[in-house]
Amino acid sequence: MSAETIAVVGGTGNLGAALARRLAKAGHRVVIGSRSAESARAAAENLGLGITGTTNAEAANIGDIVIITVPFAAQGDALREIAPKAAGKIVVDTTVPLVPPKVMRVQLPSEGSAATRAQAMLGAGVTVVSAFHNVAAHKLATDEAVDCDVLVFGDDKDAREKIVRLAKDVGLRGLHGGALANSAAAEALTSVLIFLNRTYSVDGAGIRITGKLIEPGR
Repeated sequence: MSAETIAVVGGTGNLGAALARRLAKAGHRVVIGSRSAESARAAAENLGLGITGTTNAEAANIGDIVIITVPFAAQGDALREIAPKAAGKIVVDTTVPLVPPKVMRVQLPSEGSAATRAQAMLGAGVTVVSAFHNVAAHKLATDEAVDCDVLVFGDDKDAREKIVRLAKDVGLRGLHGGALANSAAAEALTSVLIFLNRTYSVDGAGIRITGKLIEPGR
């Protein structure tokens, strides 16, 4: 079992709950956060596997690694909630800047990406990594294999590597995608995948990187 506790902020939502469940099944200690501690505890009890629930702020305080799994409209509030508790930690931002009703159109924020926005809001004392943008939450919520790669972005290579390993723990192939600024590509691609889902009746399109990949340093 991992010595680190993973906090999933927004863990009552579809992606957050799916990640929490898979991480717990992989042997990680997991705490899910919500604006309401009562809602988080109820969701944690439903998930089982030793998962606990509390407020977003307290989850961030408990977690060694904090994963943000909220809609774009709620990202700012969630980041403000956890900021006092996140210093010195890795915060994984999964936010995709979807702006309803035109979710099939790329609409990146003025900061360049949701991830760079998160880094600016949390400050230099927090290491922001972004990942899990292009995986369908309803597929992740099952025990079935998910045919999707996860691109992981961040300016700290060691922090990226930790999240690449977390992706593997939840049954996905994590790949280094480079600097945090590159997150804009995966965030934008989500709108394209939604378009493909609707146009071609795909049940959760994902991405797969082709070619023979050799692990860095080997």
